[in-house]
Amino acid sequence: MLAVKIETGQVSVFERPKPRPRKGHALLRLRLAGICNTDIELLRGYYGFSGIPGHEFVADVVGAANPKLIGKRVVGEINLACGKCIYCQKGLGRHCPNRTVLGIVKHPGAFAEYLTLPEENLRLVPNSIPDEEAVFTEPIAAACEILEQVRFPKNAPVAVIGDGKLGLLIAQVLHLHGLKIHLFGRNQTKLALLDPLGIKFSIINRETPSLPKAAFPFVVDATGSTEGFNAALTMIEPRGTIIMKSTVAERLHVDSANWIVNEITLVGSRCGRFAPALKLLKSKRLLLAPMIHGRERLTDAPQAFAKAQAAGVLKILLAPGL
Repeated sequence: MLAVKIETGQVSVFERPKPRPRKGHALLRLRLAGICNTDIELLRGYYGFSGIPGHEFVADVVGAANPKLIGKRVVGEINLACGKCIYCQKGLGRHCPNRTVLGIVKHPGAFAEYLTLPEENLRLVPNSIPDEEAVFTEPIAAACEILEQVRFPKNAPVAVIGDGKLGLLIAQVLHLHGLKIHLFGRNQTKLALLDPLGIKFSIINRETPSLPKAAFPFVVDATGSTEGFNAALTMIEPRGTIIMKSTVAERLHVDSANWIVNEITLVGSRCGRFAPALKLLKSKRLLLAPMIHGRERLTDAPQAFAKAQAAGVLKILLAPGL
């Protein structure tokens, strides 16, 4: 089968044997996958990664112990927990110290014609959700995770910093939850994609940045850059809450004085449950089509990754064949 590999900062396509699922795992045939910012950071050295990336996908089940799964269209939770440790017993499998993570930590990812995942990780995709929307399940789940971690007062003002794929999804999810969202970014075209939802936005000029100071009780950093946290510290009110959504290969260097003196709460936020994301997708209230900026074959993965890193580009999809 064909698969995509990241090694020493390079993307390549190679042939490898079809994977053999372990006990309790299903064999999946890829329908569609999406390149996200984490994949790009893996290419830049995040986690010292080498292997098959990809964790945003929709696939068909072609092999499983549970016959009811065969032929079903699915997405999959990306954390493979041990099921035995104290964290797993608490229902915190996403923090299992023995976990592997699809396409990120010691488990081959979805940028391949076939992949495997535990059957318990699979979630059926409703017929009303097309592949091009289902592939957004994982990042939408990450956006929904914020609502499980932070208790927002009704109509609370929230700044979302970052006009990339995740930032736009977070702004939409929080907006649909009834919060007053102000989106900040550098690309007016991307920011304006959410105009139909009535989401307010402001452009941060790289030469003359003008950030509102101590203006928001909640700030979400989804910049995917080391600058995002410092911007969040500027914008947050004393005793406010910063939600960190960025995964960056670079080390974060920050002056902690502002953080401590102003008694800021920091919330690290990562993966989320797929059920709320699928419910939102089924509601048809998210703007997703404008975020898709290209569709490439697995064989053209190097070009797809280059395109995904170009200025102004959002989601690039990968398919086994076109």
